[in-house]
Amino acid sequence: MKMMGEGAEAKVYSGNFLGVEVVIKDRVRKRYRIKEIDDSLRKRRTKTEARMLYAASSNGINAPNVLLVDGTKLYIRRIKARNLHEYTNGGMVMAGAKMGHALYSAGVQCGILHNIGIAHGDFTPANMMIDGDGGLWIIDFGLAEATRSAEDKALDLLLMKRAVSKGLFARFLSGYRKSSVAHAEITRRLAEIERRGRYQTRTLG
Repeated sequence: MKMMGEGAEAKVYSGNFLGVEVVIKDRVRKRYRIKEIDDSLRKRRTKTEARMLYAASSNGINAPNVLLVDGTKLYIRRIKARNLHEYTNGGMVMAGAKMGHALYSAGVQCGILHNIGIAHGDFTPANMMIDGDGGLWIIDFGLAEATRSAEDKALDLLLMKRAVSKGLFARFLSGYRKSSVAHAEITRRLAEIERRGRYQTRTLG
């Protein structure tokens, strides 16, 4: 295995599993937790992430396939694609029309996720990939959860709004309204969250 990166929750490796290129996500041990509790928690979160990925891909979301769940490790089929964040943060150039299409596709897929009762939890360009054909993939379901809460889903929209320009977010919302059956309620909740945030900021200031 070759180390690809490390986050707060997991170390990520590239490797090969039965002849298939994979990404291996291994949730790291938290020393401040009792070992038995930590082991149980990491295994449960790994299984939950696998279920979220399976539910997403089974309902038309471009999400990578899980090949194996082994304790705290997820073996996920590797996608040959570039991270969307490389383009949205100005590090790489993408034609405006292609970028708009990518954000529209992100909105469509976010709406489908919400329709099936999943909030991604970290829905930003950093967790999206663009393949060679311009297809958009959603990755890293480590914070995803099954939920009926409009607020949980609105937070996905808020994260995206904070991560991209006003114009790109408009394209995202266009796709979201196309697919989400509850887009009116969820966008209304987004506005409420933003109003609360502005009020708190003024109060603290």
